[in-house]
Amino acid sequence: MSHVGPRGRTCSRTLRSVALLTTGVLALPVLSACTSGKDDEGPKGTATPDVAPAARKWVEQGGTVHWAVDSVPATLNAFQADADATTGRVADAVLPSLFTLDRRGRPQANPDYLESAKIVEREPKQVVLYKLNQKAVWSDGREIGAPDFVAQWRALRGKDSAYWTARNAGYERIEKIERGANNLEVRVTFNKPYADWKSLFSPLYPKDVTGTPNAFNDGARKALKISAGPFQVKTVDRKAKETALVRNPRWWGEPAKLDSIVLRAVARGKRAAALAEGKVDIADIDSGAAKRIALAHKDKGSGGSRPLTHGPGAEITPASALRSWAEANGSDDEKAEEAQEVRARKAEAVEKYAGEQKGLARFAVRKSLEPASTQLALNGESGPLADERVRRAVARALDRQELADTVLGPLGLPSKPPGSHLALLGQQAYADSSRALGKQDTQEAQALLADAGWTPGGAEKKKAGDGTKAGSAGEGTKAGEKKGEPAAETADGKKDEKSQDKSGASASGSGSGSGPDSGSRPASAALSDAASDEGTYIVGDDKPRQAGPRPESATHVISPARTAAVQGMALLYQAARADDSESRGQTVNAAQDSHDKKPGGMAGAYAPRGTAAPASGAPDAVAQGGPLGKDGKPLTLRFVLPAGEGGESLRAVGERISRMLQRIGIRTDVTKVADDSYFKDHIASGDYDLALYSWPATAYPATDGRPIYAKPVPASDGSLLVEQNYTRVGTNHIDQLFEHAASELDEGKARDLVRQADARIWAAAGSIPLYQRPQLVATRPALRNAGAFGFETPRYQDIGYRKAGASGPDLREPKKK
Repeated sequence: MSHVGPRGRTCSRTLRSVALLTTGVLALPVLSACTSGKDDEGPKGTATPDVAPAARKWVEQGGTVHWAVDSVPATLNAFQADADATTGRVADAVLPSLFTLDRRGRPQANPDYLESAKIVEREPKQVVLYKLNQKAVWSDGREIGAPDFVAQWRALRGKDSAYWTARNAGYERIEKIERGANNLEVRVTFNKPYADWKSLFSPLYPKDVTGTPNAFNDGARKALKISAGPFQVKTVDRKAKETALVRNPRWWGEPAKLDSIVLRAVARGKRAAALAEGKVDIADIDSGAAKRIALAHKDKGSGGSRPLTHGPGAEITPASALRSWAEANGSDDEKAEEAQEVRARKAEAVEKYAGEQKGLARFAVRKSLEPASTQLALNGESGPLADERVRRAVARALDRQELADTVLGPLGLPSKPPGSHLALLGQQAYADSSRALGKQDTQEAQALLADAGWTPGGAEKKKAGDGTKAGSAGEGTKAGEKKGEPAAETADGKKDEKSQDKSGASASGSGSGSGPDSGSRPASAALSDAASDEGTYIVGDDKPRQAGPRPESATHVISPARTAAVQGMALLYQAARADDSESRGQTVNAAQDSHDKKPGGMAGAYAPRGTAAPASGAPDAVAQGGPLGKDGKPLTLRFVLPAGEGGESLRAVGERISRMLQRIGIRTDVTKVADDSYFKDHIASGDYDLALYSWPATAYPATDGRPIYAKPVPASDGSLLVEQNYTRVGTNHIDQLFEHAASELDEGKARDLVRQADARIWAAAGSIPLYQRPQLVATRPALRNAGAFGFETPRYQDIGYRKAGASGPDLREPKKK
């Protein structure tokens, strides 16, 4: 399930960058060639692919695999905005991908299409030389060559609006493409250095698709007549909800083992039944279906005598039937008829369930970690979360390890919480930058809230004449002001300039003398000038939200808040230290970790001197003193979660988060919405305070991460262009780091810049990574080289059924000594 973001969005890699929702899958599975060796095992805490590997000689020739997918592809052009997960799977099986990813998410040249590809010139301009496999041809017999590269570049570079393309990242940096020394060489010259050049031309379409706007827009939506992979598209049957791929007779590589792959659209909630009925051979499933398959194997082992304790009908117990019979209303005949109906319902459910369990026992569950992480998103556009101190308090209240254990522990998968927004454990760009924000610390979270003005009893309305208005001086943030509004007024009608200070300082409170009119500047003011950008966040109307989409006019942009920058300097300093330590290979000092656990001192968050510390003792000290509030307003955050069957896991995580926030005095108003409107009407439109959704990991974080964390900017019509940054939190500094990383051709330096950007994303506290998503796939036990791939792509030509007579779970070739 994929969704298109807000108007004006610029996807860097359309399919890879689609948000993952509760029942969704990767819009474009991050795939790679199979690899082996110690270096690919990954560090502790990662999960290896679970694909029942087998050497080709142990795989039967022939057969069909029915593969459950989310939908019939809306288009077969992967570069259009409505391309979905199935589009990506089709493209991987039938089109050239010049670079694929190994199991650790590293790009590798694909020998089926490339003999080599490398930077041959850096000055005065970057030049990449591609040497193509001399056997590589399109299914119509034409050589794959420079004309195909040129046509795709012109379609995607963004200069011709007649092409309905969803992205141009990287292609806009290309100056020209030329034929090399022969037809098998392609020279690409860049007008601006581009570190992620390996992300380009994957997939590569024939010039017949990309050569003209009409062909690009409509020619490949319903059919793909020309391809160049081990398979080719035979039919797209929207009525039967199937997309059929068949072996490509002009494929020059190792021939596909299977005769065909049929991608069948099956809703997530119906996949267990489809598996049991034999309609599909492989399907991504949720934990509930995985548990049913495990139970089916136990039932099979007990001869089918296992009592009914799970599944449909299990809730109809003798006790519930007895209660039904004993109802006061109705005659004896009516009661007897009701009892008979209950027994019939239960018998029918038991029979259906038993049949499904028998069918499910014919499947195995492959499990790994999906290359995607689920995050808690904090909408910084308006309301309490527009104040970075409140966002940091929310982050410091979370026990991320507990949340990861909740989801991954029961599945037996590694549950180390991600330490990066931009890479996952095992990837080269990965570094744990979470210390830029700090560990879970209830007292520090409470101190941050107190500094922001949220106190027990603050929800009580102030009496008339107390010198303030609700939402003014005590607000401590501009979240309630619209662009162009005057400053808040005091009771005497005068402008209260200090009430606009995001530090929350007042004339009588701590920090006096630090306001803009104090007459003397504190020592930290120089730091404010040096990094005033870090106080620039997107804020808007602070009025209570109503259900449904929010009007675009409610979004505004304000200028940098100087005092907010001072408040964040300690946090950003810590982020900078994290950058330095990563680049030098240092570790955090143990004394700093010890200091982080003490009230009033921590590695990440910052509370200015004079901040009232919470009462010592129980961690729920603030909550026990009553709900937090400010100027008559309670501190309540609207937590939006999906209501569908596939959202049980997210709702369970959401409930735990709500309890963690309650400990520091934050109430949550949980709103459950329909799955089909969760993203479009709530996440993308900004109609939430807290939400859970996932982002896929990528081998190109400088390119793919930028639109997700880029600072929103105002559009020409006055609305806000957020690209894919649905938290609306960003800074110029983060944008600059992404830009520098994308232009740095030294891979080591580029990774350091990405890590620096990640440290500052942690410091901004717009999103908090919680856990890597589990990947559960049900397959026929005899199906080989398919299952839970993680980062690793299947070689589609190697997928097939185990040969008769072959035995053992691992049929790979023995390693040579």
